[in-house]
Amino acid sequence: MSPAPAPPAAPDRDPGLQPERTRLAWRRTTLTGAVIAVLAAKSALRGGPSTAGVLAAALCAALWLALLALAHRRIAALAAVRPPALAPPAATTAALCVIALAVCGVALVF
Repeated sequence: MSPAPAPPAAPDRDPGLQPERTRLAWRRTTLTGAVIAVLAAKSALRGGPSTAGVLAAALCAALWLALLALAHRRIAALAAVRPPALAPPAATTAALCVIALAVCGVALVF
């Protein structure tokens, strides 16, 4: 009886379009955060700057910068042949930044 054939070796990761879609999603998310931060600053300065408005605009800007830093690191990691999974703390931080920016955006509308 002949030995069983060896299983085929796992092919190298196909770079395909999935990493590109992920990069684009991170870019869209940071662009949306930038728009919210700019609108928050505009809203804070409309009718004269108030302390609460300036603090809200500063918070939106800080959240956007944190999200931008996370996105930059993730986009750089996606360039690897086998990018590591997004660490749970980074994913949680990104989700919280997006939610907080969404709350800021809703506060701007109302």
